[in-house]
Amino acid sequence: MLSWAVTFLIIAIIAALLGFTGIAGTAAGIAQVLFFIFLVLFVVFLVVGRRPPV
Repeated sequence: MLSWAVTFLIIAIIAALLGFTGIAGTAAGIAQVLFFIFLVLFVVFLVVGRRPPV
């Protein structure tokens, strides 16, 4: 999922450099949402994965 966020971030940067502001804003928004979802899932799996041995 982090790779998708980076991909959309690169698309946003390229679109911004070429002057496509609508596409750049949309791609940046998607990248931001995917990055935050990645962070939440990372923290959840980090907490769930730390169980004491039985």
